Amino acid sequence: MGPVRARLDARRWHFQHGPIDLVLEAFGERAAVAEASESAWSRFQTLLQELVDELPLLRSPVAEAGNVQGAVARRMVAACWPYREEFITPMAAVAGAVADEIRAAMGSAVPKAYVNDGGDIALHLAAGESFRIGMVIDPEHATRHGHRVALDGSFEVTARMPVRGVATSGWRGRSWSLGIADSVTVLAETGASADAAATMVGNAVNIDHPCIMRRPASDVDDLTDLGIRLVTIEVGALPSEAIAAALASGTSYTATLVERGLVWGAVLTLQSQYRVVGGITRAALAS
Repeated sequence: MGPVRARLDARRWHFQHGPIDLVLEAFGERAAVAEASESAWSRFQTLLQELVDELPLLRSPVAEAGNVQGAVARRMVAACWPYREEFITPMAAVAGAVADEIRAAMGSAVPKAYVNDGGDIALHLAAGESFRIGMVIDPEHATRHGHRVALDGSFEVTARMPVRGVATSGWRGRSWSLGIADSVTVLAETGASADAAATMVGNAVNIDHPCIMRRPASDVDDLTDLGIRLVTIEVGALPSEAIAAALASGTSYTATLVERGLVWGAVLTLQSQYRVVGGITRAALAS
Protein backbone atom coordinates (compact mmCIF):
# COMPACT_ATOMS: atom_id res chain seq x y z
CA MET A 1 0.00 0.00 0.00
CA GLY A 2 1.22 3.48 -0.83
CA PRO A 3 1.16 6.57 1.38
CA VAL A 4 -2.23 7.60 2.76
CA ARG A 5 -3.48 10.60 4.69
CA ALA A 6 -6.57 11.49 6.68
CA ARG A 7 -7.69 14.76 8.19
CA LEU A 8 -8.10 14.55 11.96
CA ASP A 9 -9.61 18.01 12.45
CA ALA A 10 -9.32 21.53 11.02
CA ARG A 11 -5.53 21.64 11.38
CA ARG A 12 -4.27 18.13 12.15
CA TRP A 13 -3.41 15.45 9.61
CA HIS A 14 -2.47 11.79 9.91
CA PHE A 15 0.07 10.54 7.33
CA GLN A 16 0.90 6.84 7.12
CA HIS A 17 3.10 4.75 4.85
CA GLY A 18 4.31 1.35 6.00
CA PRO A 19 5.92 1.78 9.43
CA ILE A 20 5.93 5.59 9.23
CA ASP A 21 2.99 7.02 11.17
CA LEU A 22 2.80 10.81 11.58
CA VAL A 23 0.47 13.35 13.13
CA LEU A 24 1.19 16.92 12.08
CA GLU A 25 -0.36 20.30 12.72
CA ALA A 26 0.28 23.87 11.63
CA PHE A 27 -1.14 27.04 13.17
CA GLY A 28 -1.90 30.40 11.60
CA GLU A 29 -3.86 31.75 8.68
CA ARG A 30 -5.93 29.19 6.80
CA ALA A 31 -4.11 29.57 3.49
CA ALA A 32 -0.67 29.26 5.09
CA VAL A 33 -1.76 26.21 7.08
CA ALA A 34 -3.15 24.56 3.94
CA GLU A 35 0.06 25.26 2.01
CA ALA A 36 2.22 23.87 4.81
CA SER A 37 0.14 20.68 4.97
CA GLU A 38 0.26 20.16 1.21
CA SER A 39 4.01 20.70 1.12
CA ALA A 40 4.41 18.14 3.87
CA TRP A 41 2.27 15.64 1.97
CA SER A 42 4.24 16.14 -1.23
CA ARG A 43 7.52 15.44 0.56
CA PHE A 44 6.11 12.48 2.48
CA GLN A 45 5.14 10.46 -0.57
CA THR A 46 8.68 9.47 -1.58
CA LEU A 47 10.28 9.34 1.83
CA LEU A 48 9.85 5.66 2.71
CA GLN A 49 11.35 4.41 -0.55
CA GLU A 50 14.35 6.67 -0.05
CA LEU A 51 15.00 5.00 3.30
CA VAL A 52 14.45 1.48 1.96
CA ASP A 53 16.98 2.12 -0.82
CA GLU A 54 19.72 2.67 1.79
CA LEU A 55 18.52 0.35 4.52
CA PRO A 56 21.62 -1.89 4.67
CA LEU A 57 23.83 1.12 5.40
CA LEU A 58 21.33 2.57 7.87
CA ARG A 59 21.38 -0.70 9.83
CA SER A 60 25.17 -0.64 10.05
CA PRO A 61 27.20 0.99 12.85
CA VAL A 62 27.11 4.72 12.20
CA ALA A 63 30.87 4.93 11.61
CA GLU A 64 30.33 2.71 8.54
CA ALA A 65 27.35 4.67 7.18
CA GLY A 66 28.92 7.96 6.19
CA ASN A 67 28.19 7.53 2.47
CA VAL A 68 24.40 7.65 2.63
CA GLN A 69 22.79 9.91 0.03
CA GLY A 70 19.16 10.59 1.02
CA ALA A 71 18.22 13.71 2.96
CA VAL A 72 16.61 11.81 5.84
CA ALA A 73 19.44 9.27 5.90
CA ARG A 74 21.96 12.10 6.23
CA ARG A 75 19.96 13.54 9.13
CA MET A 76 20.06 10.13 10.81
CA VAL A 77 23.81 9.75 10.42
CA ALA A 78 24.51 13.29 11.61
CA ALA A 79 22.40 12.77 14.76
CA CYS A 80 24.10 9.47 15.63
CA TRP A 81 27.65 10.46 14.66
CA PRO A 82 28.56 11.95 18.09
CA TYR A 83 28.02 8.46 19.59
CA ARG A 84 30.17 6.60 17.04
CA GLU A 85 32.64 5.42 19.70
CA GLU A 86 29.75 3.54 21.32
CA PHE A 87 27.46 1.14 19.46
CA ILE A 88 24.72 2.93 17.56
CA THR A 89 23.25 2.63 14.07
CA PRO A 90 21.53 5.46 12.19
CA MET A 91 18.22 3.69 12.77
CA ALA A 92 18.31 5.06 16.31
CA ALA A 93 17.35 8.43 14.86
CA VAL A 94 14.95 7.41 12.10
CA ALA A 95 11.69 8.63 13.64
CA GLY A 96 13.12 11.98 14.70
CA ALA A 97 14.82 12.47 11.33
CA VAL A 98 11.57 11.77 9.48
CA ALA A 99 9.79 14.29 11.72
CA ASP A 100 12.51 16.87 11.02
CA GLU A 101 12.31 16.35 7.26
CA ILE A 102 8.53 16.71 7.09
CA ARG A 103 8.61 19.68 9.46
CA ALA A 104 11.18 21.38 7.22
CA ALA A 105 8.96 20.74 4.20
CA MET A 106 6.15 22.65 5.91
CA GLY A 107 8.22 25.84 5.73
CA SER A 108 8.18 28.79 8.10
CA ALA A 109 5.22 30.84 6.85
CA VAL A 110 3.15 29.62 9.80
CA PRO A 111 3.96 30.83 13.35
CA LYS A 112 4.24 27.33 14.75
CA ALA A 113 3.92 23.71 13.68
CA TYR A 114 4.88 20.23 14.77
CA VAL A 115 5.32 16.76 13.32
CA ASN A 116 4.87 13.85 15.72
CA ASP A 117 6.30 10.53 14.54
CA GLY A 118 5.07 8.08 17.17
CA GLY A 119 6.12 10.34 20.02
CA ASP A 120 9.31 11.72 18.46
CA ILE A 121 8.54 15.35 17.67
CA ALA A 122 10.00 18.10 15.50
CA LEU A 123 8.89 21.67 16.24
CA HIS A 124 8.72 25.01 14.47
CA LEU A 125 8.38 28.06 16.71
CA ALA A 126 8.48 31.65 15.52
CA ALA A 127 9.51 34.37 17.97
CA GLY A 128 7.16 34.55 20.96
CA GLU A 129 5.54 31.16 20.30
CA SER A 130 5.53 28.07 22.52
CA PHE A 131 4.26 24.51 22.78
CA ARG A 132 3.25 22.53 25.84
CA ILE A 133 4.48 18.97 25.39
CA GLY A 134 2.76 16.13 27.18
CA MET A 135 4.62 13.22 28.75
CA VAL A 136 3.43 9.62 28.86
CA ILE A 137 5.68 7.46 31.02
CA ASP A 138 4.73 4.21 29.28
CA PRO A 139 5.70 4.69 25.58
CA GLU A 140 3.62 1.63 24.64
CA HIS A 141 0.49 3.64 25.42
CA ALA A 142 1.54 6.86 23.67
CA THR A 143 -0.67 8.73 21.21
CA ARG A 144 -1.51 6.84 18.02
CA HIS A 145 -3.35 8.18 14.99
CA GLY A 146 -4.06 11.45 16.79
CA HIS A 147 -6.07 9.95 19.63
CA ARG A 148 -5.32 11.77 22.86
CA VAL A 149 -4.35 9.85 25.99
CA ALA A 150 -4.03 10.72 29.67
CA LEU A 151 -0.74 12.48 30.44
CA ASP A 152 1.69 11.83 33.27
CA GLY A 153 3.07 15.37 33.07
CA SER A 154 3.97 18.15 30.67
CA PHE A 155 6.48 20.91 30.08
CA GLU A 156 6.64 24.02 27.91
CA VAL A 157 9.03 24.58 25.03
CA THR A 158 9.38 28.24 24.07
CA ALA A 159 10.91 29.85 20.99
CA ARG A 160 13.76 31.19 23.10
CA MET A 161 14.89 27.70 24.10
CA PRO A 162 17.47 25.86 21.95
CA VAL A 163 14.98 23.02 21.56
CA ARG A 164 13.17 21.97 18.40
CA GLY A 165 13.11 18.24 19.02
CA VAL A 166 11.58 15.99 21.68
CA ALA A 167 11.94 12.21 21.75
CA THR A 168 11.08 9.37 24.11
CA SER A 169 12.61 5.91 24.48
CA GLY A 170 12.29 3.02 26.92
CA TRP A 171 12.22 -0.74 27.11
CA ARG A 172 8.43 -0.82 26.64
CA GLY A 173 8.47 1.45 23.61
CA ARG A 174 8.40 0.79 19.87
CA SER A 175 12.09 -0.12 19.66
CA TRP A 176 14.26 -2.50 21.62
CA SER A 177 16.36 -1.09 24.46
CA LEU A 178 19.50 -2.33 26.16
CA GLY A 179 18.38 -0.57 29.35
CA ILE A 180 15.45 -0.74 31.77
CA ALA A 181 14.00 2.77 31.79
CA ASP A 182 10.21 2.90 31.60
CA SER A 183 10.80 6.05 29.60
CA VAL A 184 13.35 8.76 28.96
CA THR A 185 12.18 11.99 27.37
CA VAL A 186 14.92 14.09 25.80
CA LEU A 187 14.86 17.69 24.57
CA ALA A 188 17.45 18.64 21.97
CA GLU A 189 18.14 20.90 19.01
CA THR A 190 16.40 18.65 16.46
CA GLY A 191 14.06 15.70 16.43
CA ALA A 192 16.81 13.44 15.11
CA SER A 193 19.32 14.48 17.76
CA ALA A 194 16.70 14.02 20.49
CA ASP A 195 15.84 10.58 19.10
CA ALA A 196 19.45 9.38 19.03
CA ALA A 197 20.10 10.74 22.52
CA ALA A 198 16.94 9.16 23.93
CA THR A 199 18.10 5.78 22.66
CA MET A 200 21.48 6.17 24.32
CA VAL A 201 20.10 7.54 27.58
CA GLY A 202 17.54 4.72 27.69
CA ASN A 203 20.38 2.22 27.32
CA ALA A 204 22.29 3.91 30.15
CA VAL A 205 19.44 3.55 32.69
CA ASN A 206 20.58 0.07 33.55
CA ILE A 207 21.76 -2.44 36.14
CA ASP A 208 21.99 -6.22 36.42
CA HIS A 209 19.31 -7.78 38.61
CA PRO A 210 17.49 -11.15 38.71
CA CYS A 211 14.15 -9.37 38.07
CA ILE A 212 15.35 -8.25 34.65
CA MET A 213 14.90 -10.57 31.67
CA ARG A 214 16.97 -10.09 28.51
CA ARG A 215 17.36 -11.94 25.24
CA PRO A 216 19.55 -11.50 22.16
CA ALA A 217 17.88 -8.99 19.89
CA SER A 218 18.17 -11.33 16.91
CA ASP A 219 16.13 -13.96 18.80
CA VAL A 220 13.14 -11.64 19.22
CA ASP A 221 13.32 -9.58 16.02
CA ASP A 222 14.50 -10.93 12.67
CA LEU A 223 14.95 -7.40 11.32
CA THR A 224 16.86 -5.91 14.24
CA ASP A 225 20.02 -3.88 13.73
CA LEU A 226 21.25 -4.86 17.23
CA GLY A 227 22.51 -8.35 16.36
CA ILE A 228 23.06 -10.58 19.38
CA ARG A 229 23.16 -7.71 21.88
CA LEU A 230 20.91 -8.39 24.85
CA VAL A 231 17.70 -6.39 24.88
CA THR A 232 15.28 -6.01 27.76
CA ILE A 233 12.05 -7.98 27.47
CA GLU A 234 10.76 -7.81 31.05
CA VAL A 235 11.48 -5.82 34.21
CA GLY A 236 9.96 -7.06 37.45
CA ALA A 237 9.45 -5.06 40.63
CA LEU A 238 12.86 -3.76 41.67
CA PRO A 239 14.02 -2.81 45.17
CA SER A 240 14.43 0.91 45.75
CA GLU A 241 18.22 0.73 45.83
CA ALA A 242 18.29 -0.95 42.42
CA ILE A 243 15.99 1.69 40.94
CA ALA A 244 18.18 4.44 42.38
CA ALA A 245 21.33 2.84 40.98
CA ALA A 246 19.87 2.48 37.48
CA LEU A 247 18.61 6.06 37.47
CA ALA A 248 21.96 7.31 38.78
CA SER A 249 23.70 5.59 35.87
CA GLY A 250 21.35 7.20 33.37
CA THR A 251 21.55 10.60 35.04
CA SER A 252 25.36 10.60 34.98
CA TYR A 253 25.40 9.66 31.31
CA THR A 254 22.83 12.32 30.44
CA ALA A 255 24.81 14.98 32.28
CA THR A 256 27.78 14.28 29.98
CA LEU A 257 25.51 14.79 26.95
CA VAL A 258 24.33 18.11 28.37
CA GLU A 259 27.96 19.17 28.85
CA ARG A 260 28.73 18.23 25.24
CA GLY A 261 25.78 20.27 23.98
CA LEU A 262 24.01 17.21 22.57
CA VAL A 263 21.02 17.45 24.93
CA TRP A 264 19.28 20.42 26.54
CA GLY A 265 17.35 18.48 29.15
CA ALA A 266 15.83 15.10 29.94
CA VAL A 267 13.41 13.29 32.24
CA LEU A 268 14.24 9.69 33.20
CA THR A 269 11.61 7.43 34.78
CA LEU A 270 11.71 3.96 36.28
CA GLN A 271 8.97 2.34 38.38
CA SER A 272 7.37 5.56 39.66
CA GLN A 273 10.69 7.30 40.35
CA TYR A 274 12.14 9.95 38.09
CA ARG A 275 15.14 12.20 37.63
CA VAL A 276 15.46 15.46 35.71
CA VAL A 277 18.67 16.62 34.05
CA GLY A 278 19.76 19.80 32.31
CA GLY A 279 17.39 22.64 31.50
CA ILE A 280 14.24 20.91 32.73
CA THR A 281 13.43 21.40 36.39
CA ARG A 282 11.05 19.48 38.61
CA ALA A 283 8.97 22.62 38.98
CA ALA A 284 8.50 22.76 35.21
CA LEU A 285 6.88 19.33 35.07
CA ALA A 286 3.25 20.30 35.54
CA SER A 287 0.64 17.55 35.54
